Amino acid sequence: MPIRRKLMRVIILISGAVLLVTCVSFFAYEFYIFRKTTTEKLFTIGKIISANSTAALAFDNPEDAKEILAALKAEPHITAAALYNKDGKLFSTYSTHPDTNSIPPKPRQDGYRFIRSHLDGFEPVVQDKKRLGTLYLKSDLGGMYERFRIFGIVAALVITLSFILAYLLSKILQKSISKPIIGLADTAKIISDQKDYSVRAVKTGKDELGSLTDAFNQMLGQIEEQNLSLNEFNQNLEQKVKERTAQLESVNKELEAFSYSISHDLRAPLRAIIGFTAILEERYSDKLDTEARRVTSVIKNNTIKMGHLIDDLLGFSRMGRQDIIKSHVDSDAVVKEVITNLGTQYDTSKVKWAIQPLPPVKADINTIRQVWVNFISNAIKYSQKKETQRIEIGSFPEEGHIVFVVKDNGVGFDEKYRDKLFKVFQRLHKARDFEGTGVGLALAEKIISKHGGKVWAEGKVDHGASFYFSLPA
Repeated sequence: MPIRRKLMRVIILISGAVLLVTCVSFFAYEFYIFRKTTTEKLFTIGKIISANSTAALAFDNPEDAKEILAALKAEPHITAAALYNKDGKLFSTYSTHPDTNSIPPKPRQDGYRFIRSHLDGFEPVVQDKKRLGTLYLKSDLGGMYERFRIFGIVAALVITLSFILAYLLSKILQKSISKPIIGLADTAKIISDQKDYSVRAVKTGKDELGSLTDAFNQMLGQIEEQNLSLNEFNQNLEQKVKERTAQLESVNKELEAFSYSISHDLRAPLRAIIGFTAILEERYSDKLDTEARRVTSVIKNNTIKMGHLIDDLLGFSRMGRQDIIKSHVDSDAVVKEVITNLGTQYDTSKVKWAIQPLPPVKADINTIRQVWVNFISNAIKYSQKKETQRIEIGSFPEEGHIVFVVKDNGVGFDEKYRDKLFKVFQRLHKARDFEGTGVGLALAEKIISKHGGKVWAEGKVDHGASFYFSLPA
């Protein structure tokens, strides 16, 4: 509902309520005054008639009494009257209607009282303090009804004219309130639709609405300044983003060149070391003693380990630049494939597998496969010294993610060092006890982070470990 109509409705309702209360108050007042006036008037007439009736009752003259009561014809609202002698018997009657059943056969208690639609009165007839009889008077309320009818017509006319006047005045006067508010609303709509903060509302007065308009315009000015500053900042930001992007592209190219250099330049010497070591073992094996053969074996193994380390570092560096392509991944199939492949690298004959059905996920299949390889191979590696290896693989939902877990009963780890598990080159066990480069878990953490999940681990020394990773469900 428009504010103009609301203001007019409020004004008209208030005016109507005031008129209604006023009319009801006047009606109640008139009703009270009329009853009081009618009672006083009938009381006065009763006093006069009773005073004039003393002789007729004293000399037992019904004819005189009838003439006295007949004088009541001058009062059209008195419909019946009667005189009773001192014994309480009817002495004379008067009635404007032929039916006299409305006259009580015996007098009742002195006084005047309203009964239903008429007023009854019993007045004692007394001479020299001696009661000669009783006068009965009955008056209808036609005067009151006629007066109320006129009052109702006048009230209806006054209310109608007042409503018309209230409507006309409210239609004119509401503009002083609604016009500034409508102006503010129109200005706000223009700003919302056109996003033009240079528009200003027109001030129409110095009252509270004028102050509101000033405050609204000041806010618009502040928003306009902030918008200009924000646009300027965005333009500068776009330029800076372009510059940073160009720098990052340059750095990425340098990293790629560096990675290629590492891959090419470092591998060549390693291949030479392995080759020459192999020549020594093949051609001069008869000239090498046991210690020399052990040294050549150590040289070859460490060179191969160096090659693996270079491969892992290159994989870790590429992961930061590699985009992930998500697709539907059958987790059960991936885990079975990984376990089968790892069976060619490790002795898994002692492993007791407990693999729950795993839900499918939306992920990059190649990188997620690498995560499973790292977690499951670690479980096999760190539990291989147990007489019976037990590895559990399962999953559970958690806050919009699916959490996968790989548990083993291996050597475990001290939980106060678990923050180091997913850092590059951080190892909690000696290299001579368990082979590895210290890059696998760091690579897994980076892969899961790019998928929008997280990794963590729980463990206890000599009581196994549990490795978790989560993916969006």
